[in-house]
Amino acid sequence: MEIKIYPDPILLENCNDVVNIDEDLVSTAKEMIDTMKSVEGIGLAAPQVGILQRFFVCIDFSDENREESLVLINPQITKKEGRIESKEGCLSIPGFYEYVYRYENIEIKALDLDGKEVVYNPQGLQSVVFQHEYDHLDGILFPDRMSQIKKDIFMKKIKRELK
Repeated sequence: MEIKIYPDPILLENCNDVVNIDEDLVSTAKEMIDTMKSVEGIGLAAPQVGILQRFFVCIDFSDENREESLVLINPQITKKEGRIESKEGCLSIPGFYEYVYRYENIEIKALDLDGKEVVYNPQGLQSVVFQHEYDHLDGILFPDRMSQIKKDIFMKKIKRELK
């Protein structure tokens, strides 16, 4: 799968809910996991591969070998509290990293590949990854989480480098 790179306009779009969890979606999710792992990523949202649907894949950080992956379909953040700073990067903005603020604790509900509701209360990096990928589903990139001045400087640097 080809990962869309900023300034591809699809990265700024809102995604539609997944209506059918069928063989195509399961196959696509598995292909996204393979793509994510092949570039040593830790998360990948559907719009990053050109699909405007609300789902993402990511590494399961509860697996100490980090070989297992999670698929969250139609996720909804139902609780959020606290604030932490994390240094983030993005497969769609390769080579750029910056500190942004995220919620320290969240609760997120989603469907898995079997259509069953799952509820996560992620900690640490898992929470940051969930929030980062969730943002992609609403057309939000991690620089959007920076102060306006910091974002303006960062985006000028990215636009200069990616020309």
